[in-house]
Amino acid sequence: MSETLCVIALGGNLGDVPAAFRRACEALSNAGFRIRRFSSLYRTAPVGCEANAPEFTNAALSGFWDGTAPGLLQLCQRIEADNGRPNDHAHHVSRTLDLDIILFGRETVDLPDLKIPHPEAARRAFVMDPLREIEPELANWLLSVAEEDPGGMRN
Repeated sequence: MSETLCVIALGGNLGDVPAAFRRACEALSNAGFRIRRFSSLYRTAPVGCEANAPEFTNAALSGFWDGTAPGLLQLCQRIEADNGRPNDHAHHVSRTLDLDIILFGRETVDLPDLKIPHPEAARRAFVMDPLREIEPELANWLLSVAEEDPGGMRN
């Protein structure tokens, strides 16, 4: 299988988030994900979280993966759990680490537990700003896909 250029968004607002990002990068690398670029850290207000939730730290990374998108999702979920995020968690709550697969090449994945491109990515500055920093061409492509099929990106 050939390698696929992927983009993962990172976020967290509990504990030492930059350290969690470093651990996530190390775990991704140890599992065979070849990191190409890592964005600056962005501080953002929580979106849809519980009242008085602390600010989030967000970033994005791009890299190459020679496995499947579901395999990368399993890896990301394991890394989240290893960093203190319960496997069974509410959708919009504070967290130590969140890893979202935003792009898997230019593929579309539509599985019950995995939608790529990430359905909400194009509408979220905390995803798009780091993505534009590290992979401007992919950011433009994602925006064009969202404009062509806004209903498809939201499902």
